[in-house]
Amino acid sequence: MDNLLAYVLMALMMSMLPGTDTVLIMKNTLSHGAKAGRFTILGMATGLTFWTVIAVFGLSVVIAQSLFLFNAIKYLGAAYLFYLGVRAFFTKSTFSLEAVQVENPHSIDKNAHHHYKESYLQGAISNILNPKTILVYITFMPQFIDLNGNINQQLLVLGFILTIIAVGWFMILVYLIDHMKKWLKNPKFQTIFQKSTGVMLIGFGVKTAI
Repeated sequence: MDNLLAYVLMALMMSMLPGTDTVLIMKNTLSHGAKAGRFTILGMATGLTFWTVIAVFGLSVVIAQSLFLFNAIKYLGAAYLFYLGVRAFFTKSTFSLEAVQVENPHSIDKNAHHHYKESYLQGAISNILNPKTILVYITFMPQFIDLNGNINQQLLVLGFILTIIAVGWFMILVYLIDHMKKWLKNPKFQTIFQKSTGVMLIGFGVKTAI
């Protein structure tokens, strides 16, 4: 691998740039708690690992060269983000684990499990159906590969480095958001944030489609 330090720095900057993952993690952490945020990160890591394996088998290049397959992934991803945005925008109130626990302590585990599973799926699906992820593997990573070495092995290492960096950054983000929740519990703020999140996800969906 060439210029590994440069790759790490660029991967960190890409992870820190606000995008779909950031919005989803913030939404789920504020709505359902830090554990939901961590499940979203786990889903995101699953999506990145999926594309790492795809890249090693060379299928990412095949998909990128197939207009039909690339567009299919692009429009499915755009539709999913649009759906999440509309859903977030029209949800009347955020979910409170504390409130549920007071009202019905026997149902807290069931409700929490549902939201954790949903958070995981949102993180995984949004990454698997994100065409930008394909472009990262076929345009960004090859610049740091030594053609005289084992290309598949290098792709695996670079892919997992990207995943670890992204997971590390988003874990810090969840920690910060969770510790700011006492200032962010105002119902008016939550309503504004939720609708803003919906608009941003819809915007990401439209941007992905075009």
